[in-house]
Amino acid sequence: MPCAFIRKGLAAVTAWSVACLWGLAAQAISIAEAPSAATPTQAGAPSMPTLRVTGMIEPGDADKLSAALRKIGALTPSKSGAPIAIVEFSSIGGSLPDGFEIGMLMRKSGVMAVVRKGDLCMSSCALAFLGGNVHAPSSVYPAECNLEIGGEVAFHNFFLNPNGLRESTVLDPVQSRLQGFTDARGGTAMLAKYAGFLGLPPNFVANLIGRPVESFQYVETVGQFLSFHVCPIGIDRPAIPIDVQARNVCSNSLGVSGRAEALIATPMVLAQAKLQLLQRLQENMQSSKSKGRLAAQLANGAVMRVKDEIDRLYEDLRAAGVALPEIVGPTFEVGSKESGAYEVKCYVSLSPDDPDNFDVALQGPRGFAEPSRVPPPNSRRLFLFDRDDVINPHR
Repeated sequence: MPCAFIRKGLAAVTAWSVACLWGLAAQAISIAEAPSAATPTQAGAPSMPTLRVTGMIEPGDADKLSAALRKIGALTPSKSGAPIAIVEFSSIGGSLPDGFEIGMLMRKSGVMAVVRKGDLCMSSCALAFLGGNVHAPSSVYPAECNLEIGGEVAFHNFFLNPNGLRESTVLDPVQSRLQGFTDARGGTAMLAKYAGFLGLPPNFVANLIGRPVESFQYVETVGQFLSFHVCPIGIDRPAIPIDVQARNVCSNSLGVSGRAEALIATPMVLAQAKLQLLQRLQENMQSSKSKGRLAAQLANGAVMRVKDEIDRLYEDLRAAGVALPEIVGPTFEVGSKESGAYEVKCYVSLSPDDPDNFDVALQGPRGFAEPSRVPPPNSRRLFLFDRDDVINPHR
């Protein structure tokens, strides 16, 4: 039995199977019901039906999974956007089109894919897995997260199956080359369409098809978790000083290239943080000649000397939509230094107890603004790490 097959019309394009490398026998996926609520969730949350999918992905397996989901009543998306079922993957790959179909099935149905510690999800399985990312906000980590630290998800380039080429063009070498080119182009088109459907980074397809077929890209670094919208199960706050965490939050919020080490985090006296931020805001408003009740209060020296008035004005401004950070703990002014002055500043406030509770605002030439990049709602703590940090090293 060949290592992998795909639909008629692309019979020579396959996802590179690890079974080919290891000499394993190819078997279609096996689907079994698993204990419900296998993903850790907040206390009292309703359990979700769970399916465990193992083995090679072959033609028809998307229909097989659809039937299994229908059986447990998990093909109608919830109105809240929360996941309605869990599919645990342990597969080394197989049919490329069926991997796409499985991913689209899960995305459209609101089904969450999970890879557990010790499991492998590679090749077409990894592509299917991305379709099971759920983006509904979660109040308690790690609800609605999908890659357990110690599980492995890996992508690689597809390749042309020589057996498929021989079967379709056995007597015509020229036609064989033309067919191979057509099949490769069709596989790339499917991959690009699927990546667009999932909202993957624009360079995802280029990076994938530019890799040797035997070279795998594992989901290891914080940057990869963020780019692929994958939420890790089993990470805590990074064991680094809180000012370094503030630098990382700023770097991730700005989306700047390079490590956050180039940034400087200056602590603000917590009792005076709101006053100092109001003073920064006042400077911006004066330079832009802003008017109105809140601007008048900012200019009122008596108001700016009374703590209760400062607190009230600060919250009024936040309620009015001014991008001031919520003060939840130690607060830092973060930026890069050039010519002795900060060019762009982040103001970052972090809770010392909850790694998912922090807030950040940017201050530029035009005043305060919300960051252009925001942390994933189901794992905000990822922003406390540097994007190059490896949090899930592959074995």
